[in-house]
Amino acid sequence: MRPIQLPEPPSPTRGLRGTAEIFESGVHTFVRRAVVIGNGFPASENQSIGLVRALGLSDKHLLYRVTRPKEGINEWLQWLPVSLHKKIDYIIRMISCYSQLMLKSRQKKLMSLPSEKGVSAGLSAVLEADVRQIVNLARETYEKEGPLLVVASGRDTISTASSIKRLASDNVFVVQILHPRLHLNRFDMVIAPKHDYYPLTPEGQKRVPRVLRSWITPRDPPDSHVILTTGALHQIDFTSLRSAAAMWHDEFAHVPRPLLIVNIGGPTRNCRYGVDLAKQLATSLLSVLVSCGSVRISFSERTPEKVSSIIVKEFANNPKVQICDGQESNLHMGHLAWGDAFVVTADSVSKISEACSTGKPVYVVGAERCRWKFTEFHQSLRDQGVVRPFTGSEDISESWSYPPLNDTADAAKRVHEALAARGWKLKI
Repeated sequence: MRPIQLPEPPSPTRGLRGTAEIFESGVHTFVRRAVVIGNGFPASENQSIGLVRALGLSDKHLLYRVTRPKEGINEWLQWLPVSLHKKIDYIIRMISCYSQLMLKSRQKKLMSLPSEKGVSAGLSAVLEADVRQIVNLARETYEKEGPLLVVASGRDTISTASSIKRLASDNVFVVQILHPRLHLNRFDMVIAPKHDYYPLTPEGQKRVPRVLRSWITPRDPPDSHVILTTGALHQIDFTSLRSAAAMWHDEFAHVPRPLLIVNIGGPTRNCRYGVDLAKQLATSLLSVLVSCGSVRISFSERTPEKVSSIIVKEFANNPKVQICDGQESNLHMGHLAWGDAFVVTADSVSKISEACSTGKPVYVVGAERCRWKFTEFHQSLRDQGVVRPFTGSEDISESWSYPPLNDTADAAKRVHEALAARGWKLKI
């Protein structure tokens, strides 16, 4: 097997040095800090943090979240705009509290009313994304700190990010990750995977009823401020892999090679599967074990018990196979750094994108069970020679490579260019 090679990454400040700051266009043109607006989902927030990291601002950013009420009837209201969802939840809880007050009035018990922000209404204690607060931060610190970079990701963050842009357009540069579907001009930059535009293709148009097209498809083809990526943004690059290789050296240095990493996700609306795929995967893994030195299998939080139990039952006592319990938060990084090949279930765009950033062999299982734009994503990767289907006939000791996916670095470069066009520059 080829040795692990992690070349030095290009410096994000290369080309920016050599000119004294006094000769730059002024202190106010330097972007020194960022605000990340997330939705509480790791896969989504990972994209924003990955972009900020690629821009060199990983130590100079604040994390805010747009959170939704949870539990009870709220699980049925996730499709509503987040602002309307919160108002309905507030009204329901107000009615509930007053009802309990009436019932317990004889006992003279005082109950605290829920907060419309949601903190007292059972939400996690997180830094809630408040438009006015972030706008004031951008305005009041502009003279001293310069403009503010705002990076948001996910459907629930769209309203917050666009409002910040509208109220503080002279003080912020707003990047929205994942396609907001409409009003793209409300953001300075939109970063979306190419397969988000699948509904505009002839094949996509055949699958969308005409009456629904205006609701679920992009309105216009991408213009100059829309950046299209192959996969998801993330935090994986040569620097992080090198660091992980050193951190996990004692754990993996003596593991028999080649080391096959298997990442199992869970079925989604557009990638449906169950025990059938688990049995298929187990059979294929048994077939390739002879060419593996060792195998590490990891499950995600979305993996159904009926899927994981089949895998555990088949491999729990196999000396070549270790099933990871997921207790180590950085174990995934160790796997990416030390793994010689990867098998990933087709539902996880993020995990596939991360594995494809290593340049090592990536096999996908279950792509034929996906539909809609995910078929476009998997076909794109196969056309580029980045992934291959996992059939069980593979020789894992056979190494093959490809130009690693560099979506995050490419997106960061475009942000640099867009800031420069505005007369701003990142201060690393």
